[in-house]
Amino acid sequence: MAALWTSAEAEAATGGRATRPFAATGVSIDTRTLCSGDLFVALKDVRDGHDFVAEALRRGAAAALVSRVPEGCGADAPLLVVPDVLVALCDLGRAGRARAKARVVAVTGSVGKTSTKEMLRVVLEGQGSVHAAEASYNNHWGVPLTLARLPRDADFAVIEIGMNHPGEIAPLARLARPHVAMITTVAPVHLEAFADGIAGIAAEKAAIFEGLEPGGVAIVPSGLEVTPILLGAVGPGMRTLRFGADAGDDWRLLSVTLSQDATVMKAAHAGQTILFKLATAGRHFAANALGVLAASAALGADPAVAACDLGRWTPPAGRGTRERIYLDIVDEAQSFDLIDDAFNANPASVGAALDVLAAAAPRDGVGRRHEGRRIAILGDMLELGPTEAALHAGLARHPAMARIHLVHCVGPRMRHLWQALPEARRGEWHETAAALTPRAHLLADAGDVVLVKGSKGSKVSIVVDGLRKLGQPGAGETRGRD
Repeated sequence: MAALWTSAEAEAATGGRATRPFAATGVSIDTRTLCSGDLFVALKDVRDGHDFVAEALRRGAAAALVSRVPEGCGADAPLLVVPDVLVALCDLGRAGRARAKARVVAVTGSVGKTSTKEMLRVVLEGQGSVHAAEASYNNHWGVPLTLARLPRDADFAVIEIGMNHPGEIAPLARLARPHVAMITTVAPVHLEAFADGIAGIAAEKAAIFEGLEPGGVAIVPSGLEVTPILLGAVGPGMRTLRFGADAGDDWRLLSVTLSQDATVMKAAHAGQTILFKLATAGRHFAANALGVLAASAALGADPAVAACDLGRWTPPAGRGTRERIYLDIVDEAQSFDLIDDAFNANPASVGAALDVLAAAAPRDGVGRRHEGRRIAILGDMLELGPTEAALHAGLARHPAMARIHLVHCVGPRMRHLWQALPEARRGEWHETAAALTPRAHLLADAGDVVLVKGSKGSKVSIVVDGLRKLGQPGAGETRGRD
């Protein structure tokens, strides 16, 4: 495998000093996922990465990026010594971006960043070699790490950029220097960090355009209260493409049809009608998919091929993935559907998830009840600021609630929703996910469709694990065979 970074290149990029020559084929920040030949970056987070350098070298790291010689390292240890490891990682990312030939797209937004990034990965893979961020590597170390890993011969690069506080997006956007920058949407997320509310969030998201290359393209969602703020942030010499359902949008969504396990969309662009499909249900996925078509076309990809390839995309784990849990190893009808959307939550994404649940089709005639139900298990939405109680209670008025049979709630904030629900729809409320999880066997029956949704900090993912454990090992494995 060709070297991603030689010691001479890394020294030139960071201004550091290599204790001996090396050639690294990758970059890693975690010894648990490190591959032989990686440059190990000793970042300080919960633990000091210097404590793991010796282990990284034992596991085959080509060298380690450090600010001091760690304990357990001999005089001949291959090290790249710099004053500050995080600054040096940013320098590596900057150099990696500068030398690459890739067309770069950056994605931000209150909802759907990771899903959109993965959609872009899928559609661009059909038209060239693609480098994209792992998982949700979208912060002050995730973005430079992604850029430091960028192969110099990649055709496309997809960079996800996130934020929790004001002033975080612009520096990362300037580091990524995208040719195309896309905002998925703006919603009330991280409100506690923004005194001016959603307008402040919009301004922060729009800061992604500060990194656009000259002549770059800004992909902006229409139909939002804050769309004018986003449009106003697009600088001179840049091109703007709007996507949404408004008349006059460059990429206009004409219709969305949700079924049990698919989303079918019709859109219009440049006088042409485009019909495309996702192999998962979700109105919010439809909007993101339209933005992906706009972004991929702006990168020079063929939109017709991209529209076809969107059908190969499935949601990442914890972001709306759907699976069937088989309760009986022989009778496959004794099963329920689980929608795992437990990675993140805010009013917009919870509303979208409830729409998906409302469109799902439970199965009657099976299970203890012989009547399939739509069941939501909702955990706290975090970082919503002083209006959090009203935002939680307001979910009771979401139109999809009319088609949902039962709502179980987890966390002190979700108690406001639980109290606002009509008694017939009110399930259990528990202070913590750990308190609800032992009752998993009482929450779902064969024929049900169960949605689990909540902010990561609410830990409702353990409820997902509890529901999965109801499944019988080996059940369902012969489905579709002769």
